[in-house]
Amino acid sequence: MKDPFPQTQAYWARRFGLSPLGVFTGCAVAGTFAVVLLSYALLPDTARNALCVREGEIFYLLGAGLAGYHLKRSYPHATLGLCNIVTLVRLVLVAVLFDVMISTTPPDWLIFAVASVALALDGVDGWLARRQKLVSAFGAQFDVEVDAVFALILALYAATNGTAGIFVILLGLPHYLFWTARLRLTWLNAELPPSFWRKAVCVFQIATLIALQLPFVAVGQLDLMIFAATLALIWSFGRDILWLWRAQAS
Repeated sequence: MKDPFPQTQAYWARRFGLSPLGVFTGCAVAGTFAVVLLSYALLPDTARNALCVREGEIFYLLGAGLAGYHLKRSYPHATLGLCNIVTLVRLVLVAVLFDVMISTTPPDWLIFAVASVALALDGVDGWLARRQKLVSAFGAQFDVEVDAVFALILALYAATNGTAGIFVILLGLPHYLFWTARLRLTWLNAELPPSFWRKAVCVFQIATLIALQLPFVAVGQLDLMIFAATLALIWSFGRDILWLWRAQAS
C-alpha cells in the first residue's frame, strides 16, 4: 500500500506555505511544552520548582535549534516526513531524562518507561524514512546524534544514582571520542558503509544503560553486562576505524 503521508503533508505545505523547516519549527515549539509537562510528571514535588526543568528545556531547544540549522542547509526533500518528527520526539524524551538526571531523582518505573520508549522509537524513524522515500544524510545524522546524547545522559545518570560505578560513563563516550579524533585525523571523516552490527551494538549499549534504570537494580549487579557492552563498543568502533584506515590507504 502506498504511503499517503508525504502527499498529504505536501498538500498542507502548499496550502499554508510551510517548508520542511517550517513544519520542523512548529513541531519543535510543541516539543518544548512536552518537555515541561513530562518533566513535571516524572519529577518529585521537591524538584518540580527547581531550575532543572528550565535547564532541560534549554537543553532541548539547543538540540532542536542545531537540528533545524542543519535541516535548512542540507535537507533535500520537499516534505519533512514523519521520520524526522519521530526523531524529534526522541529528543523530547532525552531532554526529559536530562531533567531527571540533573534533579538527582532516583530511578523508578516511569523513568524506565520513558527511556524504553525512546529506545523503541529508534527503529521507527529509519523505517518511516525508507517507507516514505525520505531517506537523507540529515535524518541519519540527526538520529545518530540523538542516540549519542541519549547514551551519554543514561550513562551519567547511572553513575550518579547508585546503580553503577563511575566507569559506566565509558558507555556514553565512544561517539564523542570518535568525533574528537576526526578533528585531527581527516581520513576518519570518510563515509562508512551501512552496517547491521553497528546498529545492533548501539541498541545493546543503550539497552544496557536503560536496564540500569530499573528501580530494583543495586550497584554492581549489572557490571558483567556493562563490561560486555563496553567490549562490543570497542569492537564496533575498532572495526569501523580499521575499515576507514584501509580505505584511505588503498
